[in-house]
Amino acid sequence: MNTYRIHPIVMGTKIFDKGMMTYQLDYGTPYTIPIYCWYLEGDGKKILVDTGEMRPIQSAEREKNIGGRIYTFEEGLSRWGLKPEDIDVVIHTHLHADHCENDYKCKNAVFHIHEKELEAIHNCHPLDYRYVEDYIYEIKENGQIRPISCDGEIAPGISVVHTPAHSPGGLTVLIDTKLGKAAIAGFCVIRENFEPPPAIRAMEMEVIPPGTSINTYDAYDILMRVKGMADIILPLHEPEFAAVDTIG
Repeated sequence: MNTYRIHPIVMGTKIFDKGMMTYQLDYGTPYTIPIYCWYLEGDGKKILVDTGEMRPIQSAEREKNIGGRIYTFEEGLSRWGLKPEDIDVVIHTHLHADHCENDYKCKNAVFHIHEKELEAIHNCHPLDYRYVEDYIYEIKENGQIRPISCDGEIAPGISVVHTPAHSPGGLTVLIDTKLGKAAIAGFCVIRENFEPPPAIRAMEMEVIPPGTSINTYDAYDILMRVKGMADIILPLHEPEFAAVDTIG
């Protein structure tokens, strides 16, 4: 069985109300989320999940808030001996701008993106201002995109599942590791979404939907499904990974 080591690299941050992550909860509570690029090491190919921000704010305050370093795309990849042109494969959880701003730098990569996400970025709803078509212009013009229409394997030991909780074409990435199957969530959440505090569990809620979702009831069910898919759950914006070099 092919197994991978997962390297979370912080390539941006956002500061906003915590309620942007946790539906109906903790509005007014300042919260800093890391924006990750995940390097999947194994099988010979250089594989990334998302590419992060082009010009991340690198400040001591933000690094303190998340408990780890913030890197540019080039700095982050260089930690693992990589350059943007070395990347063979990019899998996108979704195409909101902070997850794809460095795509154009990966000139030799194939990009796996759900077809519904490609539809959304070219014709987004007015409420979903997070899509910026310009960030995938180069990879589209260069024929680097491989649209995904169904769940399936990307490489031995790596597969994707359509999980439209936060965006129409959200993809959760399942990765085989020596510690078991890991799931990089295909929607913007933190650990608390999967592991609610006792007060929320007392309300018979086993998960908390994302603070922004396309259908909240469906999003709840999707989180429950993902929670049962893997041994290791990696919420897309959980700060605990900012200080972690390797998972698996």
